[in-house]
Amino acid sequence: MNMDYSFILKDIKPTTDEEKEVKRVSGMLLDFINDKCAVEDIDAEAVLVGSVAKKTYLRGKSDIDIFISFPLNIDKSVLKEKGLYLAHQCCDAFNVRPYHQFASHPYVTTEIDNFKIDFVPCYRIDDGSQLKSAVDRTILHTRYVQSNLEDNQKDEVILLKRFMDMTGTYGSEFKVGGFAGYLCELLIIKYGSFENTLKEACTWQYGHRIDLMEYGTAKQFKDPLICIDPTDKNRNVGAALRLDKYSQFIQSARNYLNSDKKEEYFYPIKKDITKNTILNELEFHESNYIAIKFDIPEIPLDTLHPQLKKTTDSIEKILNKNDFQVFQSSYWTDEKNTAIVLLELAVFRLNNIKVHKGPKIFLDDACKNFIGKFGLENCYVLDDYLVLNVEREFVTPKSFICHLLTEEYISLIKVGKNLIKYILETYEFCDLNDLADDEDVLIFLDDFLNPNQHIKR
Repeated sequence: MNMDYSFILKDIKPTTDEEKEVKRVSGMLLDFINDKCAVEDIDAEAVLVGSVAKKTYLRGKSDIDIFISFPLNIDKSVLKEKGLYLAHQCCDAFNVRPYHQFASHPYVTTEIDNFKIDFVPCYRIDDGSQLKSAVDRTILHTRYVQSNLEDNQKDEVILLKRFMDMTGTYGSEFKVGGFAGYLCELLIIKYGSFENTLKEACTWQYGHRIDLMEYGTAKQFKDPLICIDPTDKNRNVGAALRLDKYSQFIQSARNYLNSDKKEEYFYPIKKDITKNTILNELEFHESNYIAIKFDIPEIPLDTLHPQLKKTTDSIEKILNKNDFQVFQSSYWTDEKNTAIVLLELAVFRLNNIKVHKGPKIFLDDACKNFIGKFGLENCYVLDDYLVLNVEREFVTPKSFICHLLTEEYISLIKVGKNLIKYILETYEFCDLNDLADDEDVLIFLDDFLNPNQHIKR
């Protein structure tokens, strides 16, 4: 028997006042830009897109996306110039400050009456094959969902988005690597309801395919979840979904369907995180924790997060390669000034010698050269290799990291290119006791110690 979700929807759907305000502000902005286009004879049209236009947005998440669409035959430089001009005119008229952002081309963000507004110039296309920039599809996405999502299914999308949000799998930005809002809408169009989507997800395999329009193009993709864009047969809507988030969603669906505390999955975990409990838990692991703190540049978040992940993964890899056993690693950032790479190692100190591997014993000439270089008295056979023992240059992970984080050797790590200068000039090792004074870092440490805690209740 299906659960009654009405009391949850009362908490997570936009209030009547919020809906009215969204309608008023978006209507005001659309009218201004379209009137301006008419008066100044600019061949463009402002269109409301995204979850606000589709009425699938969560309470308090009513970002207003205004796309300014131009005909296909105009030059990209004209599209940028006129699009930004209209956005600036609109900001001036409502006395707010425009901020420039960059995707496939510049767009403007601002805030009006507590709503975050995006003004995005794009091309007016009728079909995915006419695509000139990545944002052009958005109007088609909005149109497709408006035509194919039943009115009663809008609540199902809201339930699915909220469930994913509370289990840490919602959001296609790199920082999360989860499900995009549009993907949630397509899942409900495909499976009919929130509960049915979860039931189906329980049996998903790697490479599960959804092709609403039966284009037959899914075989060209190798992603964990392949959902062919109904508006573009050559695009996988699930391309940004990482394998870990795909797997977590499948397990969270199983956990939810078997739970007798279902309503708890729609709310944040109730947990009293204190500095003492976190530090005690860290101590219980008896691991070697290394926290590297450094300043970060002012770059878009979709550039910052991939570079921080790349840097963290690369440090872990080179430590493991040099026998410093990393149990787990992660990073945290306030997205403004600071980042921390956190490593949990099973090793505090290595022994003083290590095995240096030479050639396979069957390669006569190579073995002669190896012996000639290192001396017969120092060489011995290990399995089918000629080897010798050498003194380690670095016996502690910290000393090895200090060696790596220098002008001369940082190239041994794959560091995000915008971060290199900042790491070299500002990095320092931090005590977790000091870091745990920051409430946001404390939440990060709690998640570090309790992986996937959000997918179960």
